[in-house]
Amino acid sequence: MPRPRLSFVLLAALAAGAAGGPRAAWAQKTTTSQASLPAMPAAAELGTRPKSAANASQAPDSVALRRHLTQATALQGQFKDSEALAQYQATLKIQPQHYESLWRAAVLSVIIGNRYSDETRKKAYFEAAHQYAERALAMQAEGGESNYAMALALFSEAGLTSARDRLRLFKELRPHVYLAAERRPDLPEAWQLLGRWYYRVAHYNVLEKTFSRIFLGGYPQGATSKKAIDALEKAHQLDPARIQYYYDLARMYKYQGRRRQAVALLQEAIRLPTYTSEELTMNRLCQQMLLPLLRAKARRDRQHAKWYKQLRPGTGAAGPQTTR
Repeated sequence: MPRPRLSFVLLAALAAGAAGGPRAAWAQKTTTSQASLPAMPAAAELGTRPKSAANASQAPDSVALRRHLTQATALQGQFKDSEALAQYQATLKIQPQHYESLWRAAVLSVIIGNRYSDETRKKAYFEAAHQYAERALAMQAEGGESNYAMALALFSEAGLTSARDRLRLFKELRPHVYLAAERRPDLPEAWQLLGRWYYRVAHYNVLEKTFSRIFLGGYPQGATSKKAIDALEKAHQLDPARIQYYYDLARMYKYQGRRRQAVALLQEAIRLPTYTSEELTMNRLCQQMLLPLLRAKARRDRQHAKWYKQLRPGTGAAGPQTTR
């Protein structure tokens, strides 16, 4: 009997979920004190989710609700994400179908979860984010914010799953990240996520493409490195003070061989002020990426200077000399 081909063996391994997916490259471990796990929604909150905003019971605004929202906004401005999340959770106890609190709680859950190195804690936060995003989508199925929250939750969960589930999640989040950028073109976070998704899907390897065709009905189409860079440039344009966008865009430039642009961007990035431990971490990552690029640039400049010297009139050299 003919020996089975290696590709089918690998596909079988993927189908069985044997291969573990790499962790998300953007989940950074910080030196800040670890926040407590988010309070999971109460049973009353997680009851039958409304089918649409039209039949959702709308609780009247109250002084307490407005106070929680005001405090949450102020705490986010002070980079106190855990305290802000607690305020949104308090708002949802008063009005479980409060759209803004739902999608913002989802986003904050991902941000806080990414600070942990422990996968169990990460997973708890990401699952909570997914639940909040689902409830926000039930309120506004085509809302830019709700779709961004769901896309972010799915993208984050993909970093903790097997190869099989990761490919499934990347396909599942496609409509959400598209709607987020379409409905909220002023939201830089949506463009950043779209750029990351474009680049990841554009660089599927042969095995990932084959698995997606056989077991997932195909892989997402239309993703290219150029679209990834365009989306990240849009995010950077909308918020030029966010160091994360500098880092992501510089990395794309580096991968595409646009090293001069990467160097210029990183030199700007390391001069940005840092207010949080995440920003300090990103600053260090920018410096780590910049140093080898500068060394390579210096080597090229020295080599070019040597060539130009040999090519000057009167030197008797017809071109660069190669020594053995």
